[in-house]
Amino acid sequence: MNKDYTILVVDDEEDIVELLSYNLKKEGFRVHTASDGKMAIKKAKEIVPDLILLDVMMPEMDGIEACGEIRAEDSLASTLIAFLTARGEDYSQIAGLDAGADDYITKPIRPKVLISRVNALLRRIKDENAELEKPVTLKVDRERYVVIQQDVEMSIPRKEFELLALLLSKPGKVFSRETILDVVWGQEVVVGDRTIDVHIRKLREKIGDETIKTVKGVGYKLQLE
Repeated sequence: MNKDYTILVVDDEEDIVELLSYNLKKEGFRVHTASDGKMAIKKAKEIVPDLILLDVMMPEMDGIEACGEIRAEDSLASTLIAFLTARGEDYSQIAGLDAGADDYITKPIRPKVLISRVNALLRRIKDENAELEKPVTLKVDRERYVVIQQDVEMSIPRKEFELLALLLSKPGKVFSRETILDVVWGQEVVVGDRTIDVHIRKLREKIGDETIKTVKGVGYKLQLE
């Protein structure tokens, strides 16, 4: 199964790149490498990897800046990104999550831990694909601004509609609170987490409690039956 996945390893330390590449190839992954952020962006556009293992501290362009640029590319929207970092400060984690990282792997990296974390990350792709293959019982009609569930139409307030449309754009994907606030309310409007919770609760009342799942400490995802 691993041969179906492509991983891009990005680090300016050659010995780390060799260590990661060796262990990933041994597990059957297709592996490409880059030594800095700018090269990582170029290579990612070329190969469209399933996962990028991205060092934080690098010359030319650091991992956080590179992650932000990668996340801005539509073709790489589904690519998972895990930071490789020896830094334990909260700042690194917050900045990384804001840039769009999916996970962290702390240096020094142990091969068994690396493979375990990589497999856990890639299971997200498998789970999301499984969600997409399920029959669509819920959809939004933007032209008429209505929600259709089991062939039954309903009208809902605009913000609830936009929130549902976002979650429905990628069933199974976890959308962070920051992403939801940015997309649904915009950066110029100041609202709190309680606002999201209220709208989620109202949506659940309309489309079912089990449809929208809470991922504690992260955000929400849509789970279709």
